[in-house]
Amino acid sequence: TAWDPTSPAFIMGTTLCIPSIFISYTGETLDYKAPLLRALHAVDEAATEVMQYFDKNVTKVIPTLGWEQEYFLVDSALYQSRPDLVLTGKTLLGHSPAKGQQLDDHYFGSIPTRVMNFMKELEIECMKLGIPVTTRHNEVAPNQFELAPMFEEANVAVDHNSLLMDVMARVAHKHHFHILLHEKPFAGVNGSGKHNNWSLSTDTGENLLSPGKNPKKNLQFLTFFVNTIKAVHEYADLLRASIASASNDHRLGANEAPPAIISVFIGSQLYSVLSELEKVTNGKLSPEEKTELKLNVVGKIPEILLDNTDRNRTSPFAFTGNKFEIRAVGSSANCAESMTVMNTIAAKQLKEFKKEVDALIEKGLKKDEAIFNVLREYIKQSKNIMFEGDGYSDDWAKEAQKRGLSNLKTTPEALEREMDKKFVKLYEEMGVFSHVEVEARNEIKLEKYSTVIDIEARVLADI
Repeated sequence: TAWDPTSPAFIMGTTLCIPSIFISYTGETLDYKAPLLRALHAVDEAATEVMQYFDKNVTKVIPTLGWEQEYFLVDSALYQSRPDLVLTGKTLLGHSPAKGQQLDDHYFGSIPTRVMNFMKELEIECMKLGIPVTTRHNEVAPNQFELAPMFEEANVAVDHNSLLMDVMARVAHKHHFHILLHEKPFAGVNGSGKHNNWSLSTDTGENLLSPGKNPKKNLQFLTFFVNTIKAVHEYADLLRASIASASNDHRLGANEAPPAIISVFIGSQLYSVLSELEKVTNGKLSPEEKTELKLNVVGKIPEILLDNTDRNRTSPFAFTGNKFEIRAVGSSANCAESMTVMNTIAAKQLKEFKKEVDALIEKGLKKDEAIFNVLREYIKQSKNIMFEGDGYSDDWAKEAQKRGLSNLKTTPEALEREMDKKFVKLYEEMGVFSHVEVEARNEIKLEKYSTVIDIEARVLADI
């Protein structure tokens, strides 16, 4: 083991706990933390280099994460009466209740007193541990709830979420509840996700995914915005594999959960801005075009986006005004897996972007024009991944197939794609995983999947 000094130590009961990485005697990583730290380092280096185009005072870029934790609460006595809930986390048989979530009365109602008492104690325990939870509310399904913290540096946020899941179970037990983090414990009602809100911030206090109010700042925003979309376009299958599990397979594509097809939702205003930018025929913008495209349109994005984004519940990857929200992550998942992939692919894409811009500058183009030229090509190349419509529709599945997007409905399909040479090479090039580490983890995830399915089948047979 080795201590991680970037994540604060904490006390649980009477025990001092120090966040650490775990490695084998031969040097392979055995945990989620070490690969995440490597990915964070890679994106810091790549994004800092790109930021030199815009602000030479920036010496560090910090990926941030704000997770949202959804969960079900079940009375302990009822829970203990169901062997399927106890052993698998979900009901394996039963029937739909006459009154479920049809009226949305739980979602829009007040928090039940007993649940509020649990939430208050949980929040106090979180405060003691330094977890900055700020949000509590009912979720759509009966007995489903959510809490969320302020966003934090990604490594600390991941640690806090892992710690929270443990604390939730302990506090729930004191209130005679059991927590269900299974992604789809009950058929026909909303499943539980863990939306991962990802962004990049600088050591000078800027959010790189927040639109600016002048042309220079908007070119900076568009750089990181478009590069993120391009990264998802290039590595969508890897992102899909990062959220794959037996339990999440039940959730994806039903009741407000996004489908298995990875697409990017950016809202109609931003979509039209990118379409306009794509139409500019040469790399040189006239003063009028600069004003029209970058100031009058992009400069107004913050006000417009308030009502324009975060409405498409069927999108697995949505821009929500100043961050991207990975909606497909499952409730029981460790955030580190999707965050490792997200930061690795962002780092790779930003490195490629810098190479292409530098090559154009060497050919004599001015810096802004070189940046714009590359971004315009990226917009064209990434068009297929952008989708504003209903992710549940049969038409979208057909359209996605035409666009060449994968529809990896099951975990085995997703994990098979994870071993693609392109992805293994990416991990090795970015210094996140060796080939052996990728292979070992892939095998372990497949084994876990088959074991979970086997347990569910045997419990069902026993019942």
